[in-house]
Amino acid sequence: MISKNQHVTKRADGKWQVKGEGARRASFVTTTQSEAIKRGRVISANQQSELVVHRPDGRIRAKDSHGHDPFPPRG
Repeated sequence: MISKNQHVTKRADGKWQVKGEGARRASFVTTTQSEAIKRGRVISANQQSELVVHRPDGRIRAKDSHGHDPFPPRG
């Protein structure tokens, strides 16, 4: 199974969603960004993928990786 990055974004109706990269439908929808981030962390940890949190205007606010990162990091 290929892990899809999970994105926390604001919808047009003002609600927040957790949506897998390339997915048509949201995995989870809630009224608050903090609840969406909590659920997104659980989903991305289970899938060993990256969680990308967006601001209301769509810009990236934060990234959190739950995959197999090299340690120590290169560079």
